[in-house]
Amino acid sequence: MHPIGKTHWAIPEGYIPPGSTGEGRALASHEAACILNANERDAHVEIMVLFSNRDPAGPYRVTVPAMRTLHLRFNDLSDPEPVPAGTDYASVFESDVPIVVQHTRLDSRQDALALLSTIAYGAD
Repeated sequence: MHPIGKTHWAIPEGYIPPGSTGEGRALASHEAACILNANERDAHVEIMVLFSNRDPAGPYRVTVPAMRTLHLRFNDLSDPEPVPAGTDYASVFESDVPIVVQHTRLDSRQDALALLSTIAYGAD
């Protein structure tokens, strides 16, 4: 299969809503990066999180197996530190094989849920 994607991606807009009205993980407010690895080799991905008023956090390291997808919640990142809720941030992804990155946010702070999803900016 021909490689799909790019090795450098950016999500300039990031924000984990600080609260939820839903019950359980499915309805918890969250921010996610959906990473597609449509290659025959595992993708080793490093993520840096950048803020407007403090030093960057990271790198966060994840592996996306060959021919698989990973729906990575920023809420779940903890090493080297958690990504703070209620804080504006951006993220930069670097992979050793081409990948595709999609950005999604579920905001369940009120009963009328809001969902945002878009493809990240890819550059090589």
